[in-house]
Amino acid sequence: MALPTYADPIERIWHYVYLTLCGAIFLFLIAPILIVMPLSFNAEPYFTFTEKMLAFDPEGYSTRWYQSLLTFGTEIEEGTRGGAFWSAVWADATWVKVAKNSIIIGFFATILATVLGTIAALGLARSEMPYRRLIMAIMISPMIVPIIISATGMFFFYSSVWIPYPAFDGGLHMEWTRLQGTYIGVIMAHAVLGIPFVIITVTATMVGFDQSLIRAAASLGADARTTFFRVVMPLILPGVISGALFAFVTSFDEVIAVLFIADFDQQTIPRQMWNGIREQISPAILAVATILVILSICLLTTVELLRRRSERLRGVSPR
Repeated sequence: MALPTYADPIERIWHYVYLTLCGAIFLFLIAPILIVMPLSFNAEPYFTFTEKMLAFDPEGYSTRWYQSLLTFGTEIEEGTRGGAFWSAVWADATWVKVAKNSIIIGFFATILATVLGTIAALGLARSEMPYRRLIMAIMISPMIVPIIISATGMFFFYSSVWIPYPAFDGGLHMEWTRLQGTYIGVIMAHAVLGIPFVIITVTATMVGFDQSLIRAAASLGADARTTFFRVVMPLILPGVISGALFAFVTSFDEVIAVLFIADFDQQTIPRQMWNGIREQISPAILAVATILVILSICLLTTVELLRRRSERLRGVSPR
């Protein structure tokens, strides 16, 4: 906001002090990202800036750690390319495997969290719903309770629940196994952590929803199903998509629940980064972090565009 021309000297001083404080806070928050990104191009296996990097010598920078993401865990010789190379990368590369796990788990956890969270938000948005505030507090508790407590409770609960699960032993057949240590268990755990974000975003969208539209649709002969999909859903869709993106980011970034619930086959990118820090410190972790930062920026940009679209649909001018 620009400083008005009629501002007195004290207001001008406070204006510049305010801008300085905001800039300092922003720099404090963004500094770790600003450090990680250039370090991922370090030609040496260090987590610090080398003399060549500080001197902006091209020899001090390299994409070797990004290339290592394709070969780590395989027997491929670096520098080779071709169909066999990419087949081996897809089948054997450790980082590719965990990326596939993260995408699969995040996708299904997002679908589950979005469906359940949207249904809950539609009910919580109705003023006549009894104990609405208590139910709302319970539903968003996973984002308030420390994740270590939630993960511990999930571990003991999932360890006591048995489900039929596909097994491959010379053929496909179903075996009873504990929910803990399965893809279904990890997906359910991530969905539980993502549901509060969906509820909050959809509920915020429903606050500005004109309930007279539902009554108008009913007066024109539309049943409840038609009213929901033709009237309600198009207007709350930006909030639903925003909640889904937050749920996906939560799942993609989760490591503690994976440590407690996932088996070796369900390793995700954050879990592999955790393993890399403990077992073999490599700047490849910084390369993965840089990719995740870029992905997060893209998702947050999408959320902001959806927020602006939602404001336009509700007749509120975007900021």
